Amino acid sequence: MVIGDGTEIKSSAVIKSGARIGKECRIFQSTVVSEIPQDLKFEGESTLIEIGDRTTVREFCTLNRGTSDLGKSSIGSDCLLMAYVHVAHDCVVGDKTILANGVQLAGHVSIGYHVTIGGMTPVHQFCNVGDHAFVGGGYRVVQDVPPYILATGEPLKFAGVNNVGLRRRGFSAESRMNIKRAYKNIFYSDMNISQAIESIKSDIDQIKEVKTILDFVENSSRGLI
Repeated sequence: MVIGDGTEIKSSAVIKSGARIGKECRIFQSTVVSEIPQDLKFEGESTLIEIGDRTTVREFCTLNRGTSDLGKSSIGSDCLLMAYVHVAHDCVVGDKTILANGVQLAGHVSIGYHVTIGGMTPVHQFCNVGDHAFVGGGYRVVQDVPPYILATGEPLKFAGVNNVGLRRRGFSAESRMNIKRAYKNIFYSDMNISQAIESIKSDIDQIKEVKTILDFVENSSRGLI
């Protein structure tokens, strides 16, 4: 167990073997960090959960360590996990992510950088949520959510680019326009995914954000929402 300088652990929180908690974190009442995975394949192997610096974990969160598959679960720096969040084995949560009350991450879920997921949202095992995405509360995530988008509805679907979030984080008008053009090819055209990828590569400036979209889509294993 490692707990960084300046980290505050509130009453009744339980920190177990395998926890690696960064500096200036706040772990609130009745949270459990580094309990063994809820995975029938787990055989008692030595694994970890890592939490970055300045992350806040509110009441009654349950954060499980990894299995031999990945060896650890990890939660980045400057994150906010609101009450009753569950992070299962072998999850990866990026920096500056907000998981609202009651978000439930199944095993092997990957959440990108600066993501927001609304309350009471379950995320199916092996799903990926891309950087700067915003997922509305109360919906089920059963396929991959691409970066920079808004996702709402049941079943969950593309609801536009996360323009408000991107503006607040300093993305230029040109970058936001190219992101929008890329997603128009993917979600609002008659092209299949392979055709949309080729169209984006040939017709849209290959700025960093567009390359991030292409990389995410080409590597999606569960398919896109």
